[in-house]
Amino acid sequence: MNMRTPVFVLALAVAASATPVAAQQSVSDVLSFLLTNRSIPTGDFVQDARAAAATRDTISTFLLVELATLPVTSSASAFTYRLDGNLGVVVRSSDSFGPFLVERSLTTGRLRGSLAVSYQAASFDTIDGRSLKDGTLVATASRLRGDAQPFDVEAISLDIHTKTMTILGNIGVTDRLDIGAALPIVTLSLNGSRVDTYRGTELVQAIGSASASGAGDFLIRGKYNLLRRTGSGLAIGGEARLPTGNEQNLLGTGEASIKPRFIASLERDRIAVHGDVGYAIGGLSKELDYGGAITVLGTPRFTLVGEIAGRRLSSAGRLTETTEPHPTLVGVDTIRLTSVERATGRMVGLVGFKWNIAATVLLSANVMRPLTSAGLNARWMSTFALDYSFQP
Repeated sequence: MNMRTPVFVLALAVAASATPVAAQQSVSDVLSFLLTNRSIPTGDFVQDARAAAATRDTISTFLLVELATLPVTSSASAFTYRLDGNLGVVVRSSDSFGPFLVERSLTTGRLRGSLAVSYQAASFDTIDGRSLKDGTLVATASRLRGDAQPFDVEAISLDIHTKTMTILGNIGVTDRLDIGAALPIVTLSLNGSRVDTYRGTELVQAIGSASASGAGDFLIRGKYNLLRRTGSGLAIGGEARLPTGNEQNLLGTGEASIKPRFIASLERDRIAVHGDVGYAIGGLSKELDYGGAITVLGTPRFTLVGEIAGRRLSSAGRLTETTEPHPTLVGVDTIRLTSVERATGRMVGLVGFKWNIAATVLLSANVMRPLTSAGLNARWMSTFALDYSFQP
């Protein structure tokens, strides 16, 4: 008998004893369930538990980065006003309606307000460059030393969908000072499976599903215009996120954070360029974010927008695989999916438009695409918004 046969028989016996299991708990519980319900005999429970917990925490962080700390629409209203000292009347500061995620230096104007509702849907396809849906995300595997491929593999598939409606409000306290708030309402669904493949024979090891909906973390923010020359200028701002979302269902971070920001704008004729940089303290991680945008005035009622926005989180983590000798089976290595703590850089590109459809009502739409593979990514994310500006 081949000496490898006992290894194969042991693995097959354990896999055959497993039955599909369904879980209906919190999103965090289901992730833990799928990552820990293994059948491959690794011989090291402690190492298994550590790897599963690290992987779960990293995936949860990636989800929270997308849901709880996702940048929301620029705080300034699409319609901005200022007092013309020479004429003694209030006039539009700019014919442009401004960018989406990147801030511009202009403020709304004294006692001018805006209300907006935005909607975004996403279906996530990859995590740290690995596919989530095709069953190739290896959680645990056993490989005979010297062989190129494992003889026993447990892989996870995750189907993650989100829908986010955000309610935003902003008002000009003075001609140069704005304050605003935003509240996301999030619906999250997760369906997953864990499949053990032993020498080409597949056996479903676990099935899990969860869904959640509710308020995310509440955002309050302010912006002060330091220098203004028509549509150009400099401003400082800041925002605070309050932990109002359900942490177990990954709708909120469970921690407060603050983020000061510096903003610059340059506008000439029909084209404007905007840039901002901010640094967050608290929350999931220390975070540096930055962005640049260009807006082109098609007509006085239509603005085209292109943006690039980036974020660097100091401790979000990255998924990785570890390979270690089996503690009791000679010549067998165990492969585990785990996580290491390191800085994570994310960047997205965005194109869209803002269209003044009636009076001071604005319809906006954009599509975003990730420019980096780190973290949790959807191929495309679309956002639609309605913005109404008013004077109390």
